Amino acid sequence: MSRAESWDPSFLRLLRLLPRPARQLWPGTPTSPQRLISGTSSFPATIDQDNLYKAHKVSSQNIPISLVHLCSFALLAIVLIVQFFIADHPSVYSKTVKRYSPTSFSPPAHIVEARTCESPHPFPTEPPISRPHTMALAAEAKRIAAEFELSDSNLNKINLEFVEQMKEGLAKNETNMSQIPTFVTAVPNGTEKGLYLAVDLGGTNFRVCSINLHGDTTFDITQSKVAIPRELMVAKTAKELFSFLAKQIELFLREHHEEHFNAHIRRRQTISTPEGYRDEHIFRLGFTFSFPVHQIGINRGTLMRWTKGFDIADAVGQDVCQLLQDEIDILKLPVRVAALVNDTVGTLMARSYTSPGKTSTLLGAIFGTGTNGAYVERLDKITKPMDGEYDNSTGDMVVNTEWGSFDNSMKVLPSTIYDQILDQDSVNPGMQMFEKRVSGMFLGEILRTVLAETLKNPTIPLFKGFEIASTAPLYEQWGVDSSILSEAEADSSDDLSKLREYMKSSLGVSAATVEDALAVKEIAHGIAVRAARLSGIAIGAIILETGRLEPGASTVPAPKSSASIVEDVKNLNLGEAASATVSKLANTAGLAVNEDEIVDIGVDGSLVEFYPKFEGYMREALRALDGIGAAGERRIRIGIAKDGSGVGAALIALVAAKMEKPLDYLKPLKGKLDEIKAGIS
Repeated sequence: MSRAESWDPSFLRLLRLLPRPARQLWPGTPTSPQRLISGTSSFPATIDQDNLYKAHKVSSQNIPISLVHLCSFALLAIVLIVQFFIADHPSVYSKTVKRYSPTSFSPPAHIVEARTCESPHPFPTEPPISRPHTMALAAEAKRIAAEFELSDSNLNKINLEFVEQMKEGLAKNETNMSQIPTFVTAVPNGTEKGLYLAVDLGGTNFRVCSINLHGDTTFDITQSKVAIPRELMVAKTAKELFSFLAKQIELFLREHHEEHFNAHIRRRQTISTPEGYRDEHIFRLGFTFSFPVHQIGINRGTLMRWTKGFDIADAVGQDVCQLLQDEIDILKLPVRVAALVNDTVGTLMARSYTSPGKTSTLLGAIFGTGTNGAYVERLDKITKPMDGEYDNSTGDMVVNTEWGSFDNSMKVLPSTIYDQILDQDSVNPGMQMFEKRVSGMFLGEILRTVLAETLKNPTIPLFKGFEIASTAPLYEQWGVDSSILSEAEADSSDDLSKLREYMKSSLGVSAATVEDALAVKEIAHGIAVRAARLSGIAIGAIILETGRLEPGASTVPAPKSSASIVEDVKNLNLGEAASATVSKLANTAGLAVNEDEIVDIGVDGSLVEFYPKFEGYMREALRALDGIGAAGERRIRIGIAKDGSGVGAALIALVAAKMEKPLDYLKPLKGKLDEIKAGIS
């Protein structure tokens, strides 16, 4: 292509306006209009290649510069500037073009690859209609979720039965709700001080803790954990296991309380004198033993059976506290097993110590893998026989409800086909019916059962278009963790991307659509809300049964008058004025709550802690209960109580120490002296 052929047509049109002398000065410029239009070049047709690279003498000629030449140069310069400007700013130049011309400037096309709208009507006048199968899936999900709904009238019916079964459990043994006396007759108030030990044998691990109570509702905790060797879980004798536990306590004391431990060893060398074995030198220990026991005292309980993979035959029927104490004494440790602890009771104690209010905590409840509650009951309402000693001076006793077995006879509890399938396939059909609708151990399985049953219906397009492996958690009993319910509730994005990603691992569904995820979210929400509302019933029933919402002697103080508030403002008491204004508005709206009338509840567990709005759904149920309502619900304070098996156990040991009779600490010494006498004789 010649140079002229490569020029922009618009530039060539401008060159045509130049005088011939100017066009001759521009190399390769056509000189005639015909050649300009045709675009032919003025270069020779053939090139002398032999002389192409030879040096040539350039002759200098005196060419006179006329006014025409100067004008031509000026015009040429203008043309070049315009051409340069047009190349860099095509949009500016294009604005001057009013009519299309074959030689006019056209900016280069930008090709964008995009989806082609195949519809002949790209802008429909009517909204798009969902695909029929999408509508069918959404409708089925709503129908299933509706099966888990609990009306307010049903809530009240269940609540009345819950209260009745609580009373029945206080009057006799072998009832649905066991209502087990714990022999703990007081709860802490946050002012307690001291250093206490706690140990927790709850499964395959053994935990040792020391808790330093500061007396201001705060504490420090030091702890260690060790795995239980498999051979000790199935040992031939209980001594093998409990000897191992005592050894871990010794190692903990040597590492974390070496000075106290060594001082005790020195004192034990003067055991012949009472001062050598003073009571304040002994650690009180709370023993959390998470296996079925028949408790007959605050630090006495016989093992009923082993669970969780343990199987040591000769331990059954023995006092587990005494088994541990015997091994501690062999090692001469400064430790006394002061209390046998249930983790739910520990939750109550931990919350009572850390509660910010003036009133003591009424209830400790767990809503996690399992569910249970322990509350403070009046001693005179426990009319069934109680074996063992306890302090009756407080007039109270902590009761372990074992509410997981509420309504095993299914008089009032809701039941769907999915609940029935789960119960039939469980290891204990007909048992723990309340727990099977509330606890995290079962909620994931309910969802899995719903999805598995729905997949059997070919008319419901759930998880279509791809295969799910037969080994996926969706097809494995107990294979789906309840955490998927929290994930479903938390994901509020349009495409539910987090939930769909989580479904890959939790369900084994690798290509779930948005419609699939919406269906899972809808059903999971229904299951979780039912669990929360049933949990609210358990809390509400205990509050009503204990009469804690009944009007007391204290009343809400009368709010300041408007005149008093104005006077505070004049005196620049702005803080008091603001507080009084809030109180007055709350009183006017019926929202005022006296701190002395607060009912404090401690809760623990993954559901109440991690499921979004679980407490909110519980409170909705509380407001719907007759005898509580909106006004009563405002008086209920719910707070997290952490580490019931650690901090709670230590606090129960503290309460047990207060219950000890004078000179009780000399009993071990007397036992040692009796052994010496027997050996001499």
